[in-house]
Amino acid sequence: MRGTNQKLSDTALRQAAGTEIRGLARTGKLSVPTAGMALGCVQANLVVVPRAIAFDFLLFCQRNPKPCPLLDVTEPGSAEPRVVASGADVRTDLPAYRVYQHGKLIEEPTDLLKWWRDDLVAFIIGCSFTFENALLQAGVPVRHVEVGCNVPMYRTSIPCRPAGIFHGPLVVSMRPMTPAQALRAVEVCRRFPRAHGVPVHLGDPGTIGIRDIDRPDFGDSVQIRPEEVPVFWACGVTPQAVAMEARPSLLMTHKPGHMLVTDLRDGQLEGEDNPLGSPCSMPRAQSVPG
Repeated sequence: MRGTNQKLSDTALRQAAGTEIRGLARTGKLSVPTAGMALGCVQANLVVVPRAIAFDFLLFCQRNPKPCPLLDVTEPGSAEPRVVASGADVRTDLPAYRVYQHGKLIEEPTDLLKWWRDDLVAFIIGCSFTFENALLQAGVPVRHVEVGCNVPMYRTSIPCRPAGIFHGPLVVSMRPMTPAQALRAVEVCRRFPRAHGVPVHLGDPGTIGIRDIDRPDFGDSVQIRPEEVPVFWACGVTPQAVAMEARPSLLMTHKPGHMLVTDLRDGQLEGEDNPLGSPCSMPRAQSVPG
């Protein structure tokens, strides 16, 4: 299922702590999508922008909470996401990154060290990989985890609410399910509003502007069986589609599917009022200020 650069088994990766996954990425031993890893730990999207446009992006997240549910924002120049992963480094602790300049993807590095500047602000955004453990526990299959590939993601015809310089289409992730499984998924995902929450659409992909379900814009294609329908969630790759349209001078992100694995527990994202801050490696009853 995983790349040959990994020395840990799939079982070990599933049972690993967030610190272990980040350590593998930091040392160059992990360069594949993180779906199915560190089950029980919150996974997150990354967006990095210059301070001059950071307020615009903060406002964009506030106006578009489905694709961009904020979990943490760093101080300008700081690479440490202190709320979600104290001691982590967003420049090195993800398996792969993307660098956009003026709307063009110019590089997919394994770290952001050469790109880092003192005026950069990092935004940590909730990810649908977080609720996948809950889906599996509820008996709802997750196809891309089953087959060991990246989740399929698509640009849609649904516009995001603009903010400052930022504007562009909603991106969605897709998981095929039977209608009964889709209803169960809605029940499960309703508990995770800060990990994209309930699906935004199910059924005919053409209704939301997806022309070919077998050709995702990001990630990998997966089989949709005859008894299944595609189920779509708002996706944290949306800022990458927005970058292509808004064309900021610099915007850096994770490579789709290659997430920041945090120290938060999945359960800490359930509901609207749960405080953030408990490390994944600690018992759930303990907490630290967040």
